[in-house]
Amino acid sequence: MFLRVIGRPLLARVKQTTGIVGLDVVPNARQVLIELYNKTLKEVEAIPADEGYRKAVEHFTRQRLKVCEEEEDWEVIEKRLACGQVEELIEEARDELTLIGKMIEWDPWGVPDDYECEVIENDAPVPKHVPLHRPGPLPEDFYKTLESLQESSTRTPPPPVSPPAATSSESLSKE
Repeated sequence: MFLRVIGRPLLARVKQTTGIVGLDVVPNARQVLIELYNKTLKEVEAIPADEGYRKAVEHFTRQRLKVCEEEEDWEVIEKRLACGQVEELIEEARDELTLIGKMIEWDPWGVPDDYECEVIENDAPVPKHVPLHRPGPLPEDFYKTLESLQESSTRTPPPPVSPPAATSSESLSKE
């Protein structure tokens, strides 16, 4: 019993290298991740609750935090999250904190509902190496179909059609 309680932390594998140039081993990666994820959840609260960015960040951060709190071993954390090494996760978490600060500064969700964006058409010649992203004209049939659909949506729907009666091969051959 004594060896299980005391010996297990001592027998834990120590990571020697990440195998990624410039990415050093973080011996206390689990604790660093838990701190970063808690900080991320606190800072993302400054973003409106109904914004997709906040919902996404909260979702994956809570999921990753839960795994880090449940597991002690860095290998198990990496395996359960399947998002790379713990050192890579630390870099991602730091980058996410930086992005949260920038998103708060940029305030992309602060556009008023009645805001109208001005579209500027520029007919300047496009250099040959830049692809043109202007679709060609649509076929006439497209506009006819669109017009008929718009007209039919304003009319009352036709009554349901009953399936045609079964015909034999003889009646088909007579016609």
